[in-house]
Amino acid sequence: MHTMALPPQPWPTGKAEQLEPLVRRVLAPNASPYTYTGTQTYLVGTDEGLAVIDPGPAEPGHLAALQAAIGDARVCAIMCTHTHRDHSPAAAPLAAATGAPVVGCAPLHIQSDAPRVDAPFDQHYEPDRVMENGESMTGPGWTLTALATPGHTSNHLCFALEETGALFTGDHVMGWSTSVVVPPDGDMADYMASLHLLYEREQDRVYYPAHGPAVERPRQLVRGMIGHRRQRERQILRLLGEEARSIEALVPVMYKGVDEKLWPAAAQSVLAHLLDLEKRGEAARDGEDWTAT
Repeated sequence: MHTMALPPQPWPTGKAEQLEPLVRRVLAPNASPYTYTGTQTYLVGTDEGLAVIDPGPAEPGHLAALQAAIGDARVCAIMCTHTHRDHSPAAAPLAAATGAPVVGCAPLHIQSDAPRVDAPFDQHYEPDRVMENGESMTGPGWTLTALATPGHTSNHLCFALEETGALFTGDHVMGWSTSVVVPPDGDMADYMASLHLLYEREQDRVYYPAHGPAVERPRQLVRGMIGHRRQRERQILRLLGEEARSIEALVPVMYKGVDEKLWPAAAQSVLAHLLDLEKRGEAARDGEDWTAT
């Protein structure tokens, strides 16, 4: 996985930063190797009506920072791109404090016998309205349209701010790192299709991801991400063509030079690639080992 070095501290944690007339950003205090400097919550609109995108973790300091940023503004909607625990848990307490409905992605409950497979997901997320692809939420002077972008998670949505050409990309596309695709819910074929969907959209001027800096050249980045995934796929097939290998054997070769703390996540993305290749008849497994077919 491609990752960017952390910027020097201090970070603007808890401060409302104005990015453009309709958009402010508040950084949550949950920095980690998987979240970069933390989850970024976006406030879209004006005092007459706001949407809160990806409210983040239900951490008291972050909730206080959001309520300070909201001030006396009316909150029209609390919108979630997906239900990983660094994105949606603050939705419920913020809804209780503001009276705003929770809208956006569907709840997600994974059926699996694997140990703690749903641990990263917010099991308490209960939206008042699930947005389908192409549906919009409107407020005074703004329109946010949902784009179904499964792959990182099956329920992932991006939100397009129609008036300014900004796209809130959640974890689907980030400037600091490639997105992790974790089976059984994450799906590499879906993820690639969702990247192609964004690449075809010429109207998006800037991406505001949930982690990392704004993406000023979005189509260029997406083209690079598609190429990176295809390169990873070719690398896997080349390595499996040499000899049968397990995921545990593939990761150190494929991710040499990447922080070993990120190898477990990298292993999940390798698995997602292998499952996709298996579906396409290009790879096969025998126990823990995989071969090219």
